[in-house]
Amino acid sequence: MVSIDEVARLAGVSTATVSRALSGRGHVSDATRLRVESAAESLGYVVSAAASSLASGRTRNIGVLVPFLDRWFFSTVLSGIASALMRRGYDITLYSLSADPGERRMVFETFLRRQRVDGVIAISIELGQEETERLLALGLPVIAIGGPNSLMTTLTVDDVSVARLATEHLLALGHRDIAHIGANPQFDIDFHIPTRRRQGFEQALADAGIPHRPALYEPADFTIEGGFRAAKQLLGRPGERPTAIFAASDEMAIGAVLAARELGYRVPADLSVIGIDGHELGEFFRLTTVDQFPLGQGERAADAILAELEHDGGGEPGQLPYELVVRATTARLER
Repeated sequence: MVSIDEVARLAGVSTATVSRALSGRGHVSDATRLRVESAAESLGYVVSAAASSLASGRTRNIGVLVPFLDRWFFSTVLSGIASALMRRGYDITLYSLSADPGERRMVFETFLRRQRVDGVIAISIELGQEETERLLALGLPVIAIGGPNSLMTTLTVDDVSVARLATEHLLALGHRDIAHIGANPQFDIDFHIPTRRRQGFEQALADAGIPHRPALYEPADFTIEGGFRAAKQLLGRPGERPTAIFAASDEMAIGAVLAARELGYRVPADLSVIGIDGHELGEFFRLTTVDQFPLGQGERAADAILAELEHDGGGEPGQLPYELVVRATTARLER
């Protein structure tokens, strides 16, 4: 293996300068850093993680708590975290935090206590009082996406406002018979995001003087298949049918579009559909959505945890951005 001494000789600097240049800690001029990086690359030198950890007291590894690994939203946020950390020379360790109390206890009492991470990012996981205390007792920086949690730095999306924006878009187009595809109870965990989105939907209707109609609500499981089945139920019932559907996720909205087309509805001429997320398939389906920039959420969380590590200061809670993206699945109601 190539040693740090060889890199130092080739770059014409001390080993301490090589260490500062490659670790990003300590002041090194841009010209010197480039010279050291060029020497390291030409020799195939890789910083020893064990040696770096011993010297700095850090692992250059961030623990990430995530409730689901097989859901698009969470994997996209995770991708943003991983990319941002990798650019700064950090690894990640994933902890899948299910609803099982025993598994959750093992994560907090065993895995995180092994001191193999420099900080923790929690993605849309509502931590109980005891879990929060155990996490903070580790003495590590913690950034939570979701929240709010008054005991730690949180980056939050106002899900009530997001849902209001989606619903108000449909109202502005003249729709009054608006259905909502929300969530089954088992999916309404961790900050009750589906419930908050339903609240925003109902608030927007109430502000427009439209009474809530339970018959225009159908729960699903935040998947395309679930949205497809829910839309089939909404559109297949006897009586007056909705002219628009607001789905609490883009995947359910895409399912609703597919169901409507299968039933002979023209989207958006006969039925407008809007979702929430900013799913990568949204552009393909020309789906109108409220984009909450999940990739950017991950990048911002990574930046926040590194800022706390490098500056040894507490971060500030922050509101995450969202934006209405109008495409081809919503249109003005024509009567």
